[in-house]
Amino acid sequence: MGPTGRPKHDFAEPDPLSSHGPARVIAMVNQKGGVGKTTSAINLGAALAEYGRRVLMVDFDPQGALSAGFGTSPHELETTVYNVLMEREVKTRDAIVSTHVENIDLLPANIDLSAAEVQLVNEVAREQVLDRALRQVRNDYDVIIIDCQPSLGLLTVNALTAAHGVVIPLEAEYFALRAVALLVDTIEKVQDRLNPDLEIDGVVVTMVDLRTLHAREVIARIVEAFGEKVFETVIKRSVKFPDATVAAEPITAYAHKHEGAKAYRQLARELILRGGSP
Repeated sequence: MGPTGRPKHDFAEPDPLSSHGPARVIAMVNQKGGVGKTTSAINLGAALAEYGRRVLMVDFDPQGALSAGFGTSPHELETTVYNVLMEREVKTRDAIVSTHVENIDLLPANIDLSAAEVQLVNEVAREQVLDRALRQVRNDYDVIIIDCQPSLGLLTVNALTAAHGVVIPLEAEYFALRAVALLVDTIEKVQDRLNPDLEIDGVVVTMVDLRTLHAREVIARIVEAFGEKVFETVIKRSVKFPDATVAAEPITAYAHKHEGAKAYRQLARELILRGGSP
């Protein structure tokens, strides 16, 4: 049996792609902070890139943690996702930067993005601004991963409107579980009013310490609530994750053979098998 209390499976390594694009857009969303959302975005993207997928990482959090995680200094950037959203003459490709990780490009963000939430309120079709921006580059990539801020505000609604699927990173902790009901309600409203094609790709349980009864009980509750939507892959707590963050590298590169790197590769294979990525 696997850590989620279901039969354990081996997920085969995916076949290489014969062509690239159009991309499937995935939003990494949880309005609760500190659940490993940015860490999961970086490492899932890096694992998909290892399997030959062309990946665009979109930093949609004014804190710029995703951008910093790829070694970029967000406050030094002149053109970011904010300019793409708010200035009609700035094209999406103008803001994209290449990273040191093969097959991964970055659409960065910094504190300027916090102003967009206020400024977008008066825009026509304000929920669809990010979707329009990403349409310009969808044919260049296989997967676009949007790392959302820990909130259910207008920026997150933009991400959900632009996405085909949602991955919910969820800490194996009781309070994290309580917050998810509001998130699912928001996803259902976006499905109903803005993006009928949106679906929940899965819930990935993060920061797990399987030695504790509490973690095992919370995982059982998560499986009870979400059933087959819960990824079989769980991400165990490890000091290597913050070490990799300080080094501005995905764990798949920083500690290639570490259990955390293997877990994110397995998560990538499971996502591909589920149809969440080409």
